[in-house]
Amino acid sequence: MLKTLHIQDYALIEKIAVEFGKGLNIITGETGAGKSILIDALGMLLGERASTEVVRKGAQKSFVEGIFDVEQNSKIKKLLEENDIDFVNELIVRREISLKGSNRSFLNDTPVTLGLLKEAGNLLVDLHGQHEHQSLLRTETHIEVLDEFAGVEQSLIKYQYQYSVLNKIISELKELRQKEKILAEKKDYYSFQVKEIDAVSPEAGEDKLLEDELLILENSERLLELGNSIYEKLYETDESVYDTITKIQNEINELNSIDKSFSEVSEEFRTAVTIIKDVSDYMRAYREKVDLDPERLESMRSRLSSLNLLKKKYGGSIENILELRKKLGDELDLAENFSERITELESQIKTQREKCGKEAEALSAKRKSSAKVVEKEIVNALDHLGITDSVFKVSITQNPADSSTENYIVTGEKKFRCSSSGYDSIEFYISTNRGEDPKPLIRVASGGEISRIMLALKTILAKNDKLPLLIFDEIDTGVSGRIAQKVGQSLKALSKFHQIISITHLPQIAGFADHHFMVKKEAAGDRVISSLNKLDEESRIREIAKLLSGELVTEASIKGAKELMQHSR
Repeated sequence: MLKTLHIQDYALIEKIAVEFGKGLNIITGETGAGKSILIDALGMLLGERASTEVVRKGAQKSFVEGIFDVEQNSKIKKLLEENDIDFVNELIVRREISLKGSNRSFLNDTPVTLGLLKEAGNLLVDLHGQHEHQSLLRTETHIEVLDEFAGVEQSLIKYQYQYSVLNKIISELKELRQKEKILAEKKDYYSFQVKEIDAVSPEAGEDKLLEDELLILENSERLLELGNSIYEKLYETDESVYDTITKIQNEINELNSIDKSFSEVSEEFRTAVTIIKDVSDYMRAYREKVDLDPERLESMRSRLSSLNLLKKKYGGSIENILELRKKLGDELDLAENFSERITELESQIKTQREKCGKEAEALSAKRKSSAKVVEKEIVNALDHLGITDSVFKVSITQNPADSSTENYIVTGEKKFRCSSSGYDSIEFYISTNRGEDPKPLIRVASGGEISRIMLALKTILAKNDKLPLLIFDEIDTGVSGRIAQKVGQSLKALSKFHQIISITHLPQIAGFADHHFMVKKEAAGDRVISSLNKLDEESRIREIAKLLSGELVTEASIKGAKELMQHSR
């Protein structure tokens, strides 16, 4: 619901800040006071296009801001999350029109495009008047309206699941056929790459092992030379480290036999002798295994060169080469089995089209059954609102598929175009005069008649319609007396399910208000400004009395206003 509305420097409006309430909000005021300007400003807030002409004379920019309670609005929550805008229980919608041309739109203080603002507006408000912001006048919404009334959610979910499976298989077949074309062009090249990789047959980590081994082989002479030198110095020569340290050990042992304080040193020296012996043994074994085979060295160099060449051509590492080899192999295997896989997918698609057809038929049957109820109830509602002898029809048709149609389903022997909503095309038709054939709802021209038709539709569909706020402008055009009372009753009933804002000239409708506001135009110096104020109980009585008797308020009109308000509760 709309909690607060703030308008500044818009046309005749200098500044308006008003709080709306739950239920039925009625706005009255003299002709030309600015009621239509108020509706235009709301339309601008909801994403309608606007020019700099709306900027009040002497101001640099106009802005309109509305704060909406969206705690229960899951569609708004989803829209905000999809666009990385924080969701909180209150949504601040703001639109600015500047003389400098820097027009801006905001949702929760986040700059957004006009398109996104309009999308949000469509999920917040249904504005019925002289504007195009009317959901039921958009043919594409008719199927959603009927589905909500019919309660077909589970049937729709079943159909949409089968439809998604169908699209997935169709997409897979498309990709496969595209691959077939690409592979036909690249098969020889892929085969060449596979042969080149297989000729070397690299193994994971092989290059690193080769590099480490080559480093040893390429330095084998130096390794042998150093190994001999170390071994000789440690063990082989007369003055070797081992001989020298052994002699020292014997001397320390002799010291220890005399002075036991050398026992720890003697033990440590024994360990040192053992270490020298172990190192000497290791060096003797090492020099014996040093490989001086030049043929093996050359073979390893050649192998590493082949691996490096492959790495340079195919991804920089053996792991990438092996991954590419697997991918190429899979592609070539696929190329050999295209016909079989394509036939398999075509068979799956045929079966899936029939499954979709069965679910679409079940969905359509529920829609047709509910359409009859809707047609009858809306005719009764229109009659209640003074549009007698009306005819309302829900047109449910199916479009046959032709040879160029990709999205189609099969029912029996017939093929029909389809979408995520099924295979039905739904449009509302209406005739408001006896003898006239029903025409598409979008062709109804009379603004007041449109509003009453919308009121009838909304009254029937109220419990199912998810839009929280409905705005009716000039719903009382061409209405008076008994019918006005009926319109007021319908608005009051509708306000149990939605917040309603309605502009009216009729006291019979104004008497039903839960919250009553008055638009007034006043002179301010050499300027004229429009204001909007909420009326208290006493002011309401006087305003309704004026609507009854004109500018001169009499005791009789006061009494009539009180009675009207009392009967409207």
